[in-house]
Amino acid sequence: MKIGPYINFPGNCLEAVMFYKEVFKTDEPEIMTFGEMPADPSFPMTDNIKDLVANAQMDIKGNMIMFSDVPPGMPFIKGNNITLIVTLDDVEEIKRLFGLLSKGGTVEMLLQETFWSKAYGSLTDKFGIGWQMSAE
Repeated sequence: MKIGPYINFPGNCLEAVMFYKEVFKTDEPEIMTFGEMPADPSFPMTDNIKDLVANAQMDIKGNMIMFSDVPPGMPFIKGNNITLIVTLDDVEEIKRLFGLLSKGGTVEMLLQETFWSKAYGSLTDKFGIGWQMSAE
């Protein structure tokens, strides 16, 4: 069994997915918009949602991460419902990822050596997603 995060966005999912693609140097993510979904009479397609992301997924270093926009009218809670942790043995890569993800975001704990990690830090990126970086 694999368990991975599913992250919702309030209309800027495509921007976030493409940002993470660049940060983590992944292959092209799989993206489906609401407009590409089969027609469903109980979910009428309007112009304001057809270009929103219904589902996107990408493999980040062997981990499947899934994303979507929340259609207008559905509840959305920004950021505090999920935190992702990246654990690597490469301190330089941790530093690179931390630097890129922190641009436009908020650093909660500067990247530093701790008793459990050669380099650990936490931040919330510009999309409101919490990240922890830890070098083993």
